[in-house]
Amino acid sequence: MSDVISIDDGLEPIETLTLPLDAWHRERGGRMVEFAGYWMPVQYDGIVAEHLWTRDSAGLFDVSHMGQLYIAGDGVEAALEAVLPIDLSTLKPYAPRYSLLLSEDGGILDDLMVTRWESGFYLVVNGATKWDDLAHLRECLPDEVTITHLEDSALLALQGPKAVDALARIAQGDVPVTALTFMKGGTFRIAGIDAWISRSGYTGEDGFEISIPAESAVQIADLICQQSEVKPIGLGARDSLRLEAGLPLYGHDLSPETSPVEADLLFAINKRRHSEGGFPGAGRILAEIASGAARKRVGLALDGRQAAREGAEVYHSNQKVGVLTSGGFSPSLSHPIAMAYVDAAHAVPGTTLEIDVRGKRLPARVVSLPFVPHRYYR
Repeated sequence: MSDVISIDDGLEPIETLTLPLDAWHRERGGRMVEFAGYWMPVQYDGIVAEHLWTRDSAGLFDVSHMGQLYIAGDGVEAALEAVLPIDLSTLKPYAPRYSLLLSEDGGILDDLMVTRWESGFYLVVNGATKWDDLAHLRECLPDEVTITHLEDSALLALQGPKAVDALARIAQGDVPVTALTFMKGGTFRIAGIDAWISRSGYTGEDGFEISIPAESAVQIADLICQQSEVKPIGLGARDSLRLEAGLPLYGHDLSPETSPVEADLLFAINKRRHSEGGFPGAGRILAEIASGAARKRVGLALDGRQAAREGAEVYHSNQKVGVLTSGGFSPSLSHPIAMAYVDAAHAVPGTTLEIDVRGKRLPARVVSLPFVPHRYYR
């Protein structure tokens, strides 16, 4: 593994960055890999063991590579609504909501979380796209609106059915963290340190995302992992958990060529925006809502033990009808699963298809997402 990111634009290589918990991960046996421009742990004890631990107990994920932004200023609400397909008038304070950054032709530039904070908005964007997102937002938002990149903040995700028990012992606030429901948040203190906590995550399990000062990341990670329910978990299990939950990963299941209708993400476009438009890509997206998209993101269940990976082609008889965007073995279900974009005519649950893996056709069937039911605390 090189210590630089390879690029093809003729510029000098960019050094792979480290996160505030880099040494912490290494001390705990984290196997470090380059991901989204940072050294990050892919596993500690093994992906399957970490996956199942999170499903049964609680796992701590370091997601500090994500971009944390604060957007404020005169006219910020109207300005942000012109960029995102969201109805901000329905966004209550401290209640995160999933949204999308869209191109003018309706492709997905990124998926993100947006929360109303005081007089502005807190956004969490993907690590691999955060610099492009910042540039895009600065270009699209008026000068009166300021964008602050919260570079001095770390972000942790505590996920699993026992996450609430562990966090409740150490987090203090005006209300207990147990009072938060899914997609609700607030300000708390952990070991006397200010923390923004929301009951959210990307594993399909109950859990929390915790934004804290980077300088306090080691202290707080230590404290969380001192709780008997918690172990540190790497990127490998994070990916297998989100796949079982049927959650798309940007750069794989979502891209600038993908529309929200194709991706089955219409819930990210509020009802008022359906009728009024006025957001980037509205022409294509509203037309697809009215007439249907030519293809759709679906779940595929495979028999046996052999997994199919991203890029594998999907067939109906001898007709190519799609391509895999994510795939792997499901530790919870004990069989391979995948997500793919397939022609709309072959996207109905129960449809039998075949996946070409190095010249061998693996039987698969379309299934409803998620593969493993979500267990959010509502």
